Amino acid sequence: MDTRELNATRHPEASIALWDGRRAARIGVGCWAIGGPFLLDGKPDGWGDIDDAQSVRALELAADLGATIFDTADVYGTGHSETVLGRAFAGKRDRVVIATKFGYRYEEARKSVSGADVSPAYIRSAVAASLRRLGTDYIDLYQIHVGGLDEDAAEAAAGALEELAEAGAIRAWGWSTDDARAAARMTVYPHFVAVQQELSVFCDGPDMLALCQGKGLISLNRSPLAMGFLTGKFGPNTLMAASDVRGAGHSWVRFFKDGRPLPEFLARLDAVREVLQSGGRTLAQGALGWNLARSPTTIPIPGFKSEAQIRNNLGALQKGPLSSDAMAEIDRLLSLGEDA
Repeated sequence: MDTRELNATRHPEASIALWDGRRAARIGVGCWAIGGPFLLDGKPDGWGDIDDAQSVRALELAADLGATIFDTADVYGTGHSETVLGRAFAGKRDRVVIATKFGYRYEEARKSVSGADVSPAYIRSAVAASLRRLGTDYIDLYQIHVGGLDEDAAEAAAGALEELAEAGAIRAWGWSTDDARAAARMTVYPHFVAVQQELSVFCDGPDMLALCQGKGLISLNRSPLAMGFLTGKFGPNTLMAASDVRGAGHSWVRFFKDGRPLPEFLARLDAVREVLQSGGRTLAQGALGWNLARSPTTIPIPGFKSEAQIRNNLGALQKGPLSSDAMAEIDRLLSLGEDA
C-alpha cells in the first residue's frame, strides 16, 4: 500500500485538532530509542545500539504515512535524538509538529544524566540548545520532563515558558506528569496546551484524561505499548540485554524485572490478546486502538527503531479505535485477572 492509499483509507477518527487549529494524526512517533545509549543513575537508559541512517529513513516514512507529532527530549542520547530528528526534517519543517522536553541536566560527552533543573535560567539555555540541534527557529510543543515538582518550581517554570511563547521560541508548552492535580494548576496559563501521561492497556489514567477532556488539553500518551510488552514479542524466557533500559535494573521500569517480562503482565496480555487482535489488528495496533478509544483527547506516541515498527504502529490509523464492546470486554477480562 502506498502513502496515498494509506492516507485515503484512514479511519475518520484518525485526526484531532491541535492548539493552533491544525489537525494532527492521532498516533504520533516517540523518539526516545533513536537517541541511542546514555546513562541515568549510572545505568543504561537507552534502548541499545542504533543506526542513524535507519532512524532517518523511518522518520521520513512516518511523515509520509501521515504522522504529524514527533516527540523527543533533549536528554535522549544527551541530545542525539534531537539531532537525528532535525536531520530527518531539514527543509521539511512545516510538515511536522515537533514536541521536545527539558528538565534534566546531562553531560553530552559522557552520555550521562547529571540531575534535574527547571529553573528559568536553565530553561532559556536548554531551549537554545534544542533549537540548534533540531535545526529550527521554533518548537511547537515544549514540555517539562520532570514529573514531580513542588508548586514554587512549577510556577517559576511556567512563567519562563510563557515568556518563551510570547517571544516565539516555542508555540506552546506542556508537562510530562501523571499528577493531575499539579497539571490542573497549569491550566491558568494561556500557552499550556498538553499533558504527557503514561497510558496503556496496562496503565490507565482516568483523572488526567478527565482533566484533559474538561480543559481542552491534548493527552500525549507515553509508553502506550508498555515498553514494547503489548507487541506480544516477549515470552517467559525473554531476557533483555543489560544495555537496554528494560534490562538495566531501574526501579521505575514496571513491566520487567531483572531483564525479564513479569509473569503477571504476560498473563494479562494473554487474557486480552484475542480482543486486541479483533478486526485484523496486530497486537500493537489493538493496544493503540485502546488508547484511541479511551478518550477523544488522546494521541499515543509509540517508539520505534525500524521502518517495520513505524508501518505497524501507524497502521492503527486505518483500524481506528477499538469498539465500545471490545473496551468493555478488556475491562472485564482484566478485572477477572485482578480478582484471581
